[in-house]
This record gives sequence, structure tokens and C-alpha cells, in this order.
Amino acid sequence: MSHSTSSEPVERGWDEPWYRVRMEDFEASFLPNDGEDLDEVCNVDVFVTLKNGSRWTATAFTIAEVERLMKLWAGTDEALGGRYFWVSDGLIVRDPGIDNMTDVIAGLIENGEFSEIFQRVINN
Repeated sequence: MSHSTSSEPVERGWDEPWYRVRMEDFEASFLPNDGEDLDEVCNVDVFVTLKNGSRWTATAFTIAEVERLMKLWAGTDEALGGRYFWVSDGLIVRDPGIDNMTDVIAGLIENGEFSEIFQRVINN
């Protein structure tokens, strides 16, 4: 993926319980499960702060994670027995990992689709 935002993080690391990735044009704060391998993250809440100070949120899922959840719900009352998957601020990505998700976020910012997928956080 080629994009105008810097493709390499300016800074990354833990700020418990968050894993933060600061890029040139945004900062992404991920909330992985305790002890989860960052290269294998497949279901995670993410908060993004853009350069202009606006804050946004979404939950990123891999395709495999959506399938796993739907199978888990089969035979239960959850999501009509796993027959559908829905989340208002969901972002489905092909590959797992914080680095992959950060690349997707950067691409969405570049191509102008970011605000169509992420939900803006409004401070009261």
C-alpha cells in the first residue's frame, strides 16, 4: 500500500493498558488483551487522534475472528444463532496484527474513507 502519510511509526510502545502507535499524521491507541501477541491481534478497540486533535474510535476485527465469533454463537441466542455479525463502529481487516491495522488506518486517512468508518468521539 502506498500512501502519503509516513509509513513508519514515529514512536510506538506501551502506555498501560494501551499500546500506542504515533505516526506523522495520527496516533492510534490500541487496547489488546493482557499478554496478547501484538502480531496476532484479531479483535481490538482502537482510538485514533488525528493531527487536528479530533478523536475517533472503532473496533477492528479480522475476517477469521468474525467467522470464529459467528461459529461460537451458533446454537445460541446471540446474533440469531450466529447467522449475522454487526457492529456500528466495526472495521474488518484481512490480516491480524497492530502493524497491519495501523497501515489500514493510514490508508483510510489518505483515501478519505476514515471518517466514514470510524466514529467521532464528541467531548461533552
